[in-house]
This record gives sequence, structure tokens and C-alpha cells, in this order.
Amino acid sequence: MRYGICCGPNSTEAAKRAGYDYFEWSVPALLKPREPEAAFQRALAQVRATELPCEALNCLVPADLKVTGPVVDRATLEAYIHTTMIRAGEAGVKVVVFGSGGARNVPEGFDRDVAAQQLVWFLKMSGRYAAAAGVTIVIEPLNRAETNIVNSVAEGVDLMRRANHPAVRMLVDGFHLMREREPAEVVVQHASAFAHMHVATQANRRYPGNEPCEGLPVFLEAVRRSGYTGRMSVEAGLQDPVQDPPRALAVLKNG
Repeated sequence: MRYGICCGPNSTEAAKRAGYDYFEWSVPALLKPREPEAAFQRALAQVRATELPCEALNCLVPADLKVTGPVVDRATLEAYIHTTMIRAGEAGVKVVVFGSGGARNVPEGFDRDVAAQQLVWFLKMSGRYAAAAGVTIVIEPLNRAETNIVNSVAEGVDLMRRANHPAVRMLVDGFHLMREREPAEVVVQHASAFAHMHVATQANRRYPGNEPCEGLPVFLEAVRRSGYTGRMSVEAGLQDPVQDPPRALAVLKNG
């Protein structure tokens, strides 16, 4: 297993010292798909000067660029994804997370079957560009406070299968899974679908070990039983930059 932290380049020295293998930034921060090439090159130079590789990115689509609903602009979406994946390939990014709750949120009264079809189109299209760049897109189920579609691993796996593209896989986030009271056994049940994972405590979305969290050991045990050996990023609020990262890594490695 490779362990990482969701953070910016300025935090990578501490993450490296704590024993992490990579860091996870965001698509807007590194790839800057809506900005000129020069802006991307400046961010890329910043990443290349860090202590850790940037192997994963989150926040694929901004909230104002809708993936579902009556105002989806397919041409704009495709141009955005094309730029994103070309730059991700150049940056050496391996995984891009499709959470993007605001972009995929289904407007009230809009046909949910149509919304699902729009998501399938988006993932098929994105998968083509991702594959050409050597990148994997992972679907992230989010809790209902953040979006109203794809709130469970089962829903995400169904969407992945409908997209039917080898560059489109699944992410499971322990925080969202616990918030939705989804049984950790789904991690074992759908083990072959996962290409990335996130983790945090349930109550306040903190680093593992920072606060009590009864569901976390259950989730980590399910991950171990699933045989998953890919990447797992801590995506949480940092309380103590000295103590939190190494303590969390010890929890992830030892349960």
C-alpha cells in the first residue's frame, strides 16, 4: 500500500518526514485547465521541487461546469477534460478523483435517469482522454450533505460498469462511507473495482488517531481483507502539523 496526504506542495516536507509516499493536490491547483499553459508550467515547477511526488489529484470538475441537468455544455466539458488529461499526463499524475459534488448534483425536478445517462456519457468521454494520458479516473461516492447522486459504493460501481471503460474505476472514502452508514463489507464485496482510497475520521473529518472513531478500524480491516494494495490518501483537516501525520500513518498501517 502507498500512503499519501491531501495537501499542497508547502506541506510535503513534513509529509515526507512522517513517512508518506506521495501527496494529493487538486486539479485546479496543479493543472489549471481554465488557465494558460504558462500558469500550469509554474505550478508544475513548484510540484517538481517538492519532497514527494504528486501522484493523485482531486476536484476534477468545478461546481459551475455542470455534468448533470438542463444546462450541460458537452463541448465545453470535453475541452476542459482534454486539457486536464494532457496536463495530468505531463505532470505524472496517476489518479484523478471525480467527486465534484457541485458539478454532478442533480437539479430539483430534473429526471434522475437522464442525469445518470449524462454521468455515463461524461465518464466514457473522460475515460478516453484519461487512457491516452496514462491516467485513471476514480468515481467517488459522496455523502448526501455534499451531493444528491452516487452516495454509495454500490451506486458508484453501477455507474462504473455502465461507463464500461478501463480508465474509469472506483474510489472508496472511509469518511463518506461512515457518514452514509454503509457497511464496510462493501469494500470486500467490490474489491476489484477500487483504484484509490481516501480516509478520515467520521465526526469531524480529522486525521486518523486525532479523535475517537469506532468505524475506522472496521473500515481499515475491510480494506485489508479486500486485498487492496493501491494508494490511500488522508483527506482531513489538519489540527497539529507535527503530530497528526505520523500518528495517522501509524493508525493506517497498524489498525
